Amino acid sequence: MFATIAYAQEAAAPQAGPLGMITSLLPMILLVAVFYFILIRPQQKRQKEHAAVLNALKSGDEIITSAGIYARIVSVEDPNTYIIELLPNGGKVKIVRSGIAGKSTPTTSSPVQEKK
Repeated sequence: MFATIAYAQEAAAPQAGPLGMITSLLPMILLVAVFYFILIRPQQKRQKEHAAVLNALKSGDEIITSAGIYARIVSVEDPNTYIIELLPNGGKVKIVRSGIAGKSTPTTSSPVQEKK
């Protein structure tokens, strides 16, 4: 009885060949394509935009550090080192390029509003 079941399963299995191999690899190929278009490609786009923002920084630009501190660039020592002035107190700090999260929009009013 067991032998007839084994022969029946073997007869029902598709023949191995070029089409059978492509059919078995197709889900894996589709999975790689989905990961590329959903995860990898958008991340590369964001990295390029961030690099363009960092390359365009100059003295006087207001930035946000990766620690969340608002600052203004006072001077550029070399392509990877900046001297920044902390806002609103005015203390000066040296920071490396990788510590900059992005460019901030200029603020016209103080972020902390006093209550009367």
